[in-house]
Amino acid sequence: MSKVSKLLCILFVTLLPLNLYAAGDAKHFPGIFLGATHAESDTEFTYGIEYEYKFKPQWGVGAVYEKTDDAHHGDGVTVKLAALYYHPFSYLRIGVGFGEEKIGGDHPHTEDLYRLSINYDYHLGDFNIEPTLAVDFIDGEEAWVLGVAFVRPF
Repeated sequence: MSKVSKLLCILFVTLLPLNLYAAGDAKHFPGIFLGATHAESDTEFTYGIEYEYKFKPQWGVGAVYEKTDDAHHGDGVTVKLAALYYHPFSYLRIGVGFGEEKIGGDHPHTEDLYRLSINYDYHLGDFNIEPTLAVDFIDGEEAWVLGVAFVRPF
């Protein structure tokens, strides 16, 4: 199965119409992320999945999994992190996360990663479209991640 087919399957399953809660009562926020990562003068396509559980109207916790296949001169990078989110307004989310960046290739290795993120929610019916900006701090260097998440709250 190609990467595009896998991504489309994940998108379909995540965005199935689940009318369990009204958007304002939602506690679960699964999504698909598409964007780009810019590090060391290279910009590469990035895709992934994310999830947030809102335990209070202004607070949530979550997880992020992202892939950048062509990063590090084609070796590929996988990012996995856990995050704490603060919602000062219902349409704005600020996050801080900790996790790891795994670099593939002939000499794979893992680095600690810290992330700061911000995104804005546009509500379209049962879905959210969330432009996202994040900066990752890895071993004294920065990587900027810019993209959009397609989220189906329930």
